[in-house]
Amino acid sequence: MKNSILIFLTFAFFSCTTKVAEQTAENDFYYTCSMDPQVVANKPGKCPICKMDLTIVKKQVMNVYGDLELSEQQIQLGNIKTDSIHNGSIGDEMVLTATLNFNQLLSSAISARVSGRIEKLYFKNLGDYIKKGDPVFDLYSEELNNAKQEYVLILNKQRIFENEPLINFQQLVQAAKNKLLLWGMSEIQIQELAKNKNSQPFTTFYSQVSGYITALNNKEADYLMEGNSLYQVSNLDQLWAEAQVYTSQLADMSSNSIATVRIPNMDEKEIQGNIEFVNPEINPATRINLIRVTIPNAGHKLKPGMAAYVILKSPARKSLSLPLHAVIRDSKGASVWIETRKNHFKSVLVETGLENEDRIEIKSGLKNGQSVVISGAYLLNSEYVFKKGNIPLETHQH
Repeated sequence: MKNSILIFLTFAFFSCTTKVAEQTAENDFYYTCSMDPQVVANKPGKCPICKMDLTIVKKQVMNVYGDLELSEQQIQLGNIKTDSIHNGSIGDEMVLTATLNFNQLLSSAISARVSGRIEKLYFKNLGDYIKKGDPVFDLYSEELNNAKQEYVLILNKQRIFENEPLINFQQLVQAAKNKLLLWGMSEIQIQELAKNKNSQPFTTFYSQVSGYITALNNKEADYLMEGNSLYQVSNLDQLWAEAQVYTSQLADMSSNSIATVRIPNMDEKEIQGNIEFVNPEINPATRINLIRVTIPNAGHKLKPGMAAYVILKSPARKSLSLPLHAVIRDSKGASVWIETRKNHFKSVLVETGLENEDRIEIKSGLKNGQSVVISGAYLLNSEYVFKKGNIPLETHQH
């Protein structure tokens, strides 16, 4: 009887040991597809994507420091590549959306210096180009006509009483002439008036500036008061590229930044400019600021209203840098994957700095010469999440 019990216990022990070993063996392996490695199962079967038989793969082991071991097949399928990080030159680059606008410093107003009625406008359309010296409008003004007649009268009196020592006609003539000059008549018009002694009811006024009409404020037969503006004229030799900047970007702007304006509608033409103005006041509703970059406009090919990009580049400096896609960033921070030994990878936290179109500065967390994953970093992150159940950044914070 005792022998029977002993045989039963021995059989049960080996049976349990065999089951534990089988379960342990099952836990050490999983099944995946060689064509679609994202497919994972705990038992044999077929891939639901390509219908191929799943292959058995030994589970990799990670230590408490987050090391991840991959097979040669996984490295090849994931296109995981590494490179040594070294010191190099990197500069910051910021791209802002902008719109071309008139340079208001080169804008002028053509105004009436005396009150009167507009008899004729020589330019009636927005966008018309006015050259300096062109006639712009005819004005009927009682005040100006009286001043012209007064000037002619004094000239006649001077001729008649030229030998009269008690009256300084020269001073009277100059005073009457100064009034005409003040009210907008030119030297040539005054000379013509003195020569012909004939005062016309309408006076033609000429432009003192050149530029394109950007505002037309009156029409013929309108009555003007002294100082009223008829035309707003802008010179297009220079334009402003006005860009919007968020408050979070202001700290990255430098007074030494090189401003480049890119025009997408002109074959990505790039023009160097100068930052002329940064609005000191921030709109509290939008948290947006405004900067202006002045650019030359040779041949007046650029037009106000065109879309543009303002590219601000800071001076380059020596620093460790990596390709942008080598750094994994989210709201919790930034990390990269390094190769600790063959086929073993580890996630490390880094502090980033300047970045441009394709590279980013590493301020801390890496040393010169370390082997860093530059291709497939996000696949390593996914593999870590699958094996560990959380993302590397959470592990670092813990």
